[in-house]
Amino acid sequence: MNEAEPIPFNPEKRYLKPLITAGAISWAGFTVVLTKLDPYESTGLALALFFLSLLIALTCTFTVTGFYLRKWITSNEVGISYVNTSIRQGLLLSLCTLICLAFLLLGVLTWWNGLLVVTVIVLLEFYVTSRNY
Repeated sequence: MNEAEPIPFNPEKRYLKPLITAGAISWAGFTVVLTKLDPYESTGLALALFFLSLLIALTCTFTVTGFYLRKWITSNEVGISYVNTSIRQGLLLSLCTLICLAFLLLGVLTWWNGLLVVTVIVLLEFYVTSRNY
């Protein structure tokens, strides 16, 4: 009998292609929000869509960039752990960016506030990493 060959796991096809597609769509949505919505007319809706589309776009971009950097730096076989780590770190980088952007919008961003936000995000990453191992 002819046994079926197991299909090798390829995270690039399974996870990264949809992330790249979602990133492209969210960057297009972010561009639409910037060009079509007037923040003086509908402040709540414009800000919510601005931050939501930017969060999704940055998360997808940071995730794909982080995954390919890991793949380029290490010559190990690419596994699901690369994808999980890239998604987590991409989301944390996006949150850090958006929190600093929100502070800038509120007029309270100083260098030590930004440093405090980055420190909290780094400590959160250390905590999650230490719990995984």
